[in-house]
Amino acid sequence: MAAPIGVHLEFRGGAELLFNGTKEQHVTLPSQPTPWDIRQLLVWIKTNLLKDRPELFIQGDTVRPGILVLINDADWELLIFRTRRPLGEPSAEEQDTSKGYQDTNIAVENTENK
Repeated sequence: MAAPIGVHLEFRGGAELLFNGTKEQHVTLPSQPTPWDIRQLLVWIKTNLLKDRPELFIQGDTVRPGILVLINDADWELLIFRTRRPLGEPSAEEQDTSKGYQDTNIAVENTENK
């Protein structure tokens, strides 16, 4: 069973308008039978946080073109190829066991108008 994960979300570049103007939010993803991955996180964000016009954020089962997703300041598409570790399975040096969950910073930015 995957433990709960603390995630710091940032919405920038106009993406915050889809989330009632909220630029930053810290959430704890619940435990689930399998480790969290980004696609599951996107569905969770859409279900629990997205307030307006989901078609501007999600297209199919991923973010729409023009939306940049950064995980700990790295493009999430590059991370997929660099490591096959799911979101809920940090490396030993990233793990902080004192909290009982892994902290991950996720930034979502609309780059379409830049």
